[in-house]
Amino acid sequence: MILAVTQRYMKDDRENHWKENFYLSKYFKDIFEELNVLLFPIASNTELEKVIDICDGLLVTGRQIDINPKYYGEEAMEETNLSKDYTNEDELDFTLIKSFHKAKKPILGICAGIQAINVYFGGSLFQNIPNHTSNGEITMHEINIKQGSFLEKCYDTNKIEVNSFHHQAINKVADNFRVVATSEDGVVEAIEYENILGVQWHPEQMRDVEFFRKYFKL
Repeated sequence: MILAVTQRYMKDDRENHWKENFYLSKYFKDIFEELNVLLFPIASNTELEKVIDICDGLLVTGRQIDINPKYYGEEAMEETNLSKDYTNEDELDFTLIKSFHKAKKPILGICAGIQAINVYFGGSLFQNIPNHTSNGEITMHEINIKQGSFLEKCYDTNKIEVNSFHHQAINKVADNFRVVATSEDGVVEAIEYENILGVQWHPEQMRDVEFFRKYFKL
């Protein structure tokens, strides 16, 4: 299997020769290497038609830059993290989601990935929420899983503990999507529609190999 995976922009403000970079978390590399899956890194929409032909699915990863709230009809708040240096991540995510959905290939969104999926399909976000961003030690909390969802089948339970690294979350859920997991305080933690799944936590950081194996039917 070959999966397209979004590479993320990062600017290093230290005095060095390599200030602007694209990166992929080592967690993904390790997990998919174990699963014998080739990750095809995407940082632009160049030759996207060929990418769609080559790849069997799409993984939309987390990122440091928030989605510009103009895409869901709002002005940016002070807490919203936008970049003056690089503004292409939103359009790239939306284009990839559109293309892979049209091709009827599975899409998995993680953290900012679930947010990009929701916004692309017409939903909105809370631009800042308290108590879901890990500072220092990793924050873990329990989520409630809906009956009949992929997550229930994956874990064979309706409650699991997940990590939390986000300061934004889904507000209005996009049409046709089903909320399939929520935290105890009501924050949306997972949505699904057809062959699209988005989760707000980071299963790769939890080394949750079985989650990826089962979702991509490996």
